[in-house]
Amino acid sequence: MALVAHDKKEGDMSGPLVVHSHVEITDTLVRLYVFLAQTLDRCLNEAARRTYPEQELQLHLASTRAEMMEILSVNRVVKEKVEQECHRVLTLSVACLSNGVDTARMDEVNAERAVLKNKTMALSDLLAVFRAS
Repeated sequence: MALVAHDKKEGDMSGPLVVHSHVEITDTLVRLYVFLAQTLDRCLNEAARRTYPEQELQLHLASTRAEMMEILSVNRVVKEKVEQECHRVLTLSVACLSNGVDTARMDEVNAERAVLKNKTMALSDLLAVFRAS
């Protein structure tokens, strides 16, 4: 649930500042990381490509990514970090699906996948605590 704050920063012409709840922010990050991980899974696993249609995954990823970028618009540094992570994963995925997966690229996919898994697990635990309070 987002709240609208009417005290904007000086020079901000974008309208009222929307304040998102901790639950909403964490939930959106979890969804983003899950969709990014599924994107990488498709690089290594034919079954993953067949069970989740590409168009549907890309639609969910794009909408979640846009939502996350809007939420993070209040913090340029974090927004840039998340945007770089998305770009890195998506670039790697395109390279894998276009050019195939060699040993070096497989190592890169596995490393990115491990980072996403750790972030998702930590954020899922945090989300559970937020929802229980």
